[in-house]
Amino acid sequence: MDGSKTAKAAKIGLKTWILVWGLGIAGQLCWNIENQWFNTFIYAKIARDPSIISWMVAVSAVATTFATFFFGTLADRKGSRKPFVAWGYIIWGICTIAFGLTEYIPKEQLAVAAAMVVIADAVMSFFGSMGNDAGFNAWTNDLMREGNRGQIGAALATQPVIGTIVGTLLGGALIGDEENYMLLFIVMGGLVILFGIVALLFMRDDPSLAPNVEGGFWKQFASVFNFKKFFSQKELVTVNITVALFFIGFNVYFAHMGNYMLHYLGFNEGDMGLLQGVGLILAMLMVIPAVFLINKKKTPLVCLIAIAVAIAGLLWIFFIVDPDSVDPSKAFAAKNIPLILGVFLVGTGYVVILQTTTVWAKALYPKDSKGQFEGVRIVFFVLIPMVLGSVIATPVIKLSGIQIEGEAGMEFIPNEYIYLVGAIISLFAVVPLAFAGKFYKERINSEEQAEIKTEI
Repeated sequence: MDGSKTAKAAKIGLKTWILVWGLGIAGQLCWNIENQWFNTFIYAKIARDPSIISWMVAVSAVATTFATFFFGTLADRKGSRKPFVAWGYIIWGICTIAFGLTEYIPKEQLAVAAAMVVIADAVMSFFGSMGNDAGFNAWTNDLMREGNRGQIGAALATQPVIGTIVGTLLGGALIGDEENYMLLFIVMGGLVILFGIVALLFMRDDPSLAPNVEGGFWKQFASVFNFKKFFSQKELVTVNITVALFFIGFNVYFAHMGNYMLHYLGFNEGDMGLLQGVGLILAMLMVIPAVFLINKKKTPLVCLIAIAVAIAGLLWIFFIVDPDSVDPSKAFAAKNIPLILGVFLVGTGYVVILQTTTVWAKALYPKDSKGQFEGVRIVFFVLIPMVLGSVIATPVIKLSGIQIEGEAGMEFIPNEYIYLVGAIISLFAVVPLAFAGKFYKERINSEEQAEIKTEI
């Protein structure tokens, strides 16, 4: 293919970009509700018990992973992403609204309420993964070419941050002083339903996408679990292990960060959103130099910097921030600058490594199994980190957090130790990153040599 045809293939039209951003942001807003507001909802409406959150996070991670493999295989066999995106989003939005109904389960039936929120979240995650992970993410992967890989990767990496910022700010405003979580679920669920309908009407599959049928469905479904084939791709394996270790540390503190700021530092939902929003907006600016370095083929270096910055931010919060060092009466008080700085550093590490490893891993997917390999990504980006992060976080909070005798029994409030443990675990990600960098350099050198021979 000559240069002009390659450039044409890499170009993405305005309608497609609108769908990339609209579906992406709507999806991330809904994930933000699950990752942040569901956790504060548990403490506000069910019980202040991190065990419920840990069960909810772990079970939803399993549901997400299975759904991504299942619907990814279906999409690959069908040769189409559109129906999975559109109907996945519509059902996802309905389930988000339905989750709020768990609030009305009598508080005397705590075991029933706890079980129902876990089940409701798992169902929501199942269809969310159908629409977003197996559908939308695979669709954007279909769109990627050499000329647009960095731009699409940057969009996908910044969308979770935008979703976190907007979701946190808007969520706090909608919930308000009366803790009206149901209003939040109705608004966000309705938005996801709306974009599902938009996808149904206007989305188009990439022309290069063709059906890939390899025997029966379950045989093809199981084929991605061919570990011999997977582990033969050393670069992809080491990238995924790097991601898993970093996000295990991330999930130790992130799921409990809202309750840390609300119940330990003393902020309300609105001010919490403002503080996190400012730090993350500043962190988003770091995407620009990261994209430049990615295009200069410095991907492993970018990941190393991101890990170092995130760990610095976590240690900063652990050593510097406590209830006496902040002013919960006013979000932008000078006393809160150290907290904002900590959020900025942690957010920068998160944004940059998510952006970089997303682009890095997607470039290594087999061309005929992109939908299924979104499932592989989910195992390392979601399943392993969420399950292990949750398992680690609960005893950390119960052993080192603040314990209060409440009406329903002992209550547990997370404190700064979730950040220390998160930093220690994240540090281990440097080891597989070193091997991934070695394999990356070998591949790039090989590709450059092949290009030279082709030109000759």
